[in-house]
Amino acid sequence: MDTLKSFISLLALINPGAIPFFISLTTQQTEAEKRHTIKIASVSVAIVVAVSALLGQQIIEFFNISVASLQVGGGLIMIMMAMNMLNAQTSRTKATPEEEDEAEARSSIAVVPLALPLLTGPGSISTVIVYAGKTQHWYQLLILVGIGALLGAMVYLVFRAADPIARVIGRTGINIGTRLMGLILSALAVEFIVDGLKTLLPVLKS
Repeated sequence: MDTLKSFISLLALINPGAIPFFISLTTQQTEAEKRHTIKIASVSVAIVVAVSALLGQQIIEFFNISVASLQVGGGLIMIMMAMNMLNAQTSRTKATPEEEDEAEARSSIAVVPLALPLLTGPGSISTVIVYAGKTQHWYQLLILVGIGALLGAMVYLVFRAADPIARVIGRTGINIGTRLMGLILSALAVEFIVDGLKTLLPVLKS
């Protein structure tokens, strides 16, 4: 398992486009409520990654799904998300307009829709499961869990600095960052799909 590639993949999936969404959802919250929202969202991201790493393999085996099939399916989802990110849009595989509207009426939006599905959606979950399937030692699973904890910490720091970041770089800067992450994500998605197809169709290896 390539630890750096795993980290970059998941970092790209948790994209900067979440910052304006977070700001819009928390405009009516007090500073204390914002801090609570950020803390819960960050912990939730780490938990989703950890559960996907430790139990994802058993879940797909229960449904008789191969890792190769998940690679192809997850890769297609990642490409859809990358296309939206290249257009600086929130991916519809993450949060629908109805979910966004409903979120604004909720008193707590930390878990849904911030952590799920905006930050850790189908693409993130399938990516973690695929990388978990490639591990050969138990400590590599712990590395994935550690990556999840690191991402949770990064989400906490970025959301805490969301207002200053938005003021300094503006919407244009956020869009540029989102597009760059989308480009990286599209390349990783192609690798996912190719690797999965080679396993499903061994003739492609020749």
